[in-house]
Amino acid sequence: MPGYRLTQNVGTGGDPTTNSEVSTILAQAKKAGLPKDAIERAIAKGRGLSLSGAPLQTFTVEAVLPQAISTIIQCQSDNKNRTLKDLRLIVKNLGGTLGPTTHLFDRRGHILLDSEDRLEEEAAMEAVLEAGAIDMAIEDDGKTLSVSTEPNQTALVAQGIARSLGLKLRSSEIIWVPRSETLVDTKDEDDGKYSLEEKIGEYSIRSCVPAVH
Repeated sequence: MPGYRLTQNVGTGGDPTTNSEVSTILAQAKKAGLPKDAIERAIAKGRGLSLSGAPLQTFTVEAVLPQAISTIIQCQSDNKNRTLKDLRLIVKNLGGTLGPTTHLFDRRGHILLDSEDRLEEEAAMEAVLEAGAIDMAIEDDGKTLSVSTEPNQTALVAQGIARSLGLKLRSSEIIWVPRSETLVDTKDEDDGKYSLEEKIGEYSIRSCVPAVH
């Protein structure tokens, strides 16, 4: 969701005039057809404010979808009760219910870094471990490094790896990672997480800017 990524990066001090990542996400949001007011709302929320200047509340909504798919929805809103009511209806219409799910997830820092050349796994692993990260993977293109770390170490680990390997930081965020994964039937995606993400994406244009895990 370009809006959510914009909120995340502005929240870390991103300024499109000085931060190329924020500038890129802003361009992607415009290209994707995100309305101007939605972009302004995303930027405001990244600064912890609504468009009116009122402070925002950050909270999570836990839900279980058909096929026992557990999800966590991260939200920001200047009207928590309204947002909870709206999300409860979205989940219900998809055949799900609200219920505790955070015990099935772990909080992790997730970092993506880009290299101009193909990465060497041994050198990357050495830099990742030295920086204090938990795990890493080189993506299929051979030039993107995906790193997992403790949430409170995300910024330091990202900076350390980027400096050690000469990489460009693409993104760093705190996410919920499932402790185990289960195969589900995706023939009818109306019953799954992907449909929830689509509905939430539509809703976030008008109201909160959540992430779905």
